[in-house]
Amino acid sequence: MTDQRIEGAATQAEGQVQNGLGRMTGDSKLQLDGRMNEMKGKALDAYGRVIDGLDGLVAKAPAGVQGHARTGLDFARRKPLLTTGIVAGLAVLLGSMGGRRRHY
Repeated sequence: MTDQRIEGAATQAEGQVQNGLGRMTGDSKLQLDGRMNEMKGKALDAYGRVIDGLDGLVAKAPAGVQGHARTGLDFARRKPLLTTGIVAGLAVLLGSMGGRRRHY
């Protein structure tokens, strides 16, 4: 289990408590903060699951590739927001390249 999954579970639980307290006291700002923390926790947990899955794939990769792959995973663990931005940017680029084909 990665640090992101542990942090995600803690943040999600904190958000649920905040949301519940906000509902009980009628504090809409506390409710909003709680919902935001719940979403942040879920996102961190999902990111951690992806990293865990990729770690398993790296273990099965050829020996010559494992070193580079582990370096990339270590970067992803240290910089989750930057990694997510890079992946999102690549997805947009690849999506726009695929959308240029026209069928007549």
